Amino acid sequence: MLLFVLKRLGVMLLTALCLTFVVFWLTNLEPNLEKLAKEQANARMTDEQVESWLEGHGYRRPLLLRYGEWVGGVVQGDLGTSSVFRKPVAEIVGERLGYTGWLMFWVMVVMVPSALLIGVLAGMREGSRTDRTLSTFSIASTATPEYVSGVILVVLFASSRGGLSPIFLERGTLLKGVATSATDSITFENFALPVATMALYGMGYIARMTRASMAEVMTAQYIRTARLKGVSFPSIVIRHALRNALIAPFTVIMLQFPWLLTGVVIVETLFNYKGFGWTLVQAASNNDIELLLSCSIVAVLVVLVTQLISDVGYVWLNPRIRVR
Repeated sequence: MLLFVLKRLGVMLLTALCLTFVVFWLTNLEPNLEKLAKEQANARMTDEQVESWLEGHGYRRPLLLRYGEWVGGVVQGDLGTSSVFRKPVAEIVGERLGYTGWLMFWVMVVMVPSALLIGVLAGMREGSRTDRTLSTFSIASTATPEYVSGVILVVLFASSRGGLSPIFLERGTLLKGVATSATDSITFENFALPVATMALYGMGYIARMTRASMAEVMTAQYIRTARLKGVSFPSIVIRHALRNALIAPFTVIMLQFPWLLTGVVIVETLFNYKGFGWTLVQAASNNDIELLLSCSIVAVLVVLVTQLISDVGYVWLNPRIRVR
C-alpha cells in the first residue's frame, strides 16, 4: 500500500506540473499580456509602449524560465500579488477557500446522507413504486443544471419583504440592513438556497449509483442465503448488503469534491457568494494572471488528492482489491 501511495504521489506531482504549465502558457499568451499592460498602465498605450512595459516587467523573458521562477515562488509560499484586489494572492485564496469550504461542508452534510438514503430505499426493492418514484426524482435533479434550479429556488423563495433570501434579488444593495453578500454575514436565510441548489444537483447522481449498486447486491447469492436462514430484512440490509453497496458510491462521493470546488462558479456568481468560484470568475474576467494561476493550482491539487483518497478508500472497502 505504501509503495502504491508513493507511486501515485509521484504521478500527482508530474500531473500537477504539466497542468499548471499549460495554464501558465495560456495566461501568458500575447493578447492577455497586452491587455494586462493596458490595464496596469494606460489603456491608450501604443504598441511600442506596451512592448516597453512588458519588457520592463520581465514578461519577455523565456517562458520556461518564468515558469520555473513561478513554481519556485509557489514552493516558498509566494503566490504573487493580485492586480485586481491589490492584495497578496495567498491571502485572497486562503480567505475565499474558507468561505467555499464552509459551503461545501454543508452541501455534503445535506447531499450525501440524503442521496444514500434515497439510493438504498430505491435499491432495496427494485421495480417497486418507491423505486420508480425515487429514481424519477434522482434523474430529474441530475438533469436540472445549477443555474436553472438556482433561479427557480430564487423565484420561489426569495422575497424583498423579509422572505427566505432577500439579498439575492438586488445584489450590490442593502435591503433592510442585510449584508450585500452571504460571506459578510452567513445566516440560514442567505445560506440555504446556495446549499440547496448544489445539493439537489449532486444528490441525484449519487442516489442513482447507490440504487444500482444496492439492487445488484440484493440479488447476490449470500443475500438469498441470509433470507433462507430467516434473517430479518432490516438486518440483511444493514449488516450484509449496505457495506458492499457503498463501494461504488464511495468513489462517486469523493469525485464530488472537485465538482463542488469548480461547480460553485455558477452558484457563487448567481447568489453573490464571494468564495473560490466567485474569485475565479473575477480573476478570469479581469485578466488577473497571478490569481488565476493560484486558483488553478488549488483546483488541480483538490482533484488529484481526492482521486488518491478515493483509490485508497476503495481498497479499504473492498478487501478483494489488491494494489501493486
